[in-house]
Amino acid sequence: MKRKQEKINIPWWAILAAILVAAAMILRYPLGYYGELPFILGFIAVGVVIWHFRRNRALLVSGLIAFAVFLRFVLRGYGWWAYTLLFITALCLLRRCLPAFWWRIVLVLTCLGLVYFVFVESFIVRSARTDANPQRDYLIVLGAAVNGSDPSLTLIRRMQGAVAYLEQYPDSVAIVSGGMGKGETVTEAQAMYDWMCAQGIDSARILMEPRATSTEENLRYSFDIIRARGDEPQGHVAIVSSAYHLYRAKTMAKTLGVTDAAGVAAPWGYFFVMLNYFIREAFGVTRLWILGS
Repeated sequence: MKRKQEKINIPWWAILAAILVAAAMILRYPLGYYGELPFILGFIAVGVVIWHFRRNRALLVSGLIAFAVFLRFVLRGYGWWAYTLLFITALCLLRRCLPAFWWRIVLVLTCLGLVYFVFVESFIVRSARTDANPQRDYLIVLGAAVNGSDPSLTLIRRMQGAVAYLEQYPDSVAIVSGGMGKGETVTEAQAMYDWMCAQGIDSARILMEPRATSTEENLRYSFDIIRARGDEPQGHVAIVSSAYHLYRAKTMAKTLGVTDAAGVAAPWGYFFVMLNYFIREAFGVTRLWILGS
């Protein structure tokens, strides 16, 4: 007598997660779709798996750590999402391990930290846009990473903002600022100069500042160039950078004596990547408030 073949019951959550991941992979690679949808589908798939294992603490913690490692070391631009997940994981472990008294202390400190985080972000978000009437004689373009000699996506978007500004205000001059960092074969200033010239901007309207290795140096050395041309930066400078970075850049300009620099926000990138950098920026602003740099 033939044995009855046993049915393999695949749980609904595993099927749903697999469909979501497959859809994300198809959109991202064969179809070459570079919008947000593949990332959203991937996050939902992970959420489905985590929700299913929410009562199994060991599997939940293991899954969160694995996903954090994936975000930090496999994907680019999601590092602070990974740190956030690891922080949540640490809270889960502390909730289980600590006595009630100490857990309450951790909970109070966490709540205070979140209140402070929202407070800092309020300054960042308010400045994350182009100021009204940003026309100035000089536009300082803050550098970002270059991969070899190819500008990163962040840098490309800053340059897109700069090109749009220069086309709108034909009397303005750009100062592209950035030195050479690890993994770069040309200075960020040179990469920006080449890219913007290729977009049709007259090379005579682009000045290079090739030494800076930080935002403060970007501004300080660019102000020096303006003064060397017989002008003063006060009243004559706009700064183009990523939206999340404008508050810190304008605050640094004030510490250097330029109190009225106009902010110009570069086009937004991927939504979740931008949120990653908004999270990171809270720590950069805290450092600025404490150390002044």
